Amino acid sequence: MEPDRLKEKAIKLLAMREHSRAELQRKLAPRCDDDKQLQQLLDELGDSGLQSDRRFTEAYAEARRNRGFGPIRIRAELLARGIDQALVDSALMAADQTWDEALLAAARQRFGSSKPVDYRQWSRRARFLEYRGFAPASIRRLLPR
Repeated sequence: MEPDRLKEKAIKLLAMREHSRAELQRKLAPRCDDDKQLQQLLDELGDSGLQSDRRFTEAYAEARRNRGFGPIRIRAELLARGIDQALVDSALMAADQTWDEALLAAARQRFGSSKPVDYRQWSRRARFLEYRGFAPASIRRLLPR
C-alpha cells in the first residue's frame, strides 16, 4: 500500500478510538510490505501527537475501571496490548484511591446491596471480584461478610 493510503488508514483507526503503537502496527502490518516504512509512519504519528501510548493507557484504564474491572486485570490487558510496564504503573497509580470504590461498585452492580447470608455466597462474590481483577487483600478488607 502506498504511504498516503497507509497514513489515511492509520488516521481513520485513530479517529474511531485511541490505539497503542503496537495495536496500530499489528493492524497496519498486513497492508504494508516495508516494515521500515511502517515504523517511520508510526514515529511520525507519535511525534505529531496523533498517537500516544500514554493517552491510550489513561483512556483504556479509565474505561475499564468504569466498567467494573480492577487493577490486576487492567494491567494484564495493557501489557498484552504492548504498553510499557512503567506507563502502565503510572496510569494505575494515578487512580489508586478509586480502586476501593470501583470494587464496591462492581460488587453492588452484580449482587445488589444485600450482605451474603453465608460463607458460600461470600466466596462466590469474592471469586467474581478476583476474576474482575481486584486484589484478594482488598476483597477481604472491603467485601461485607
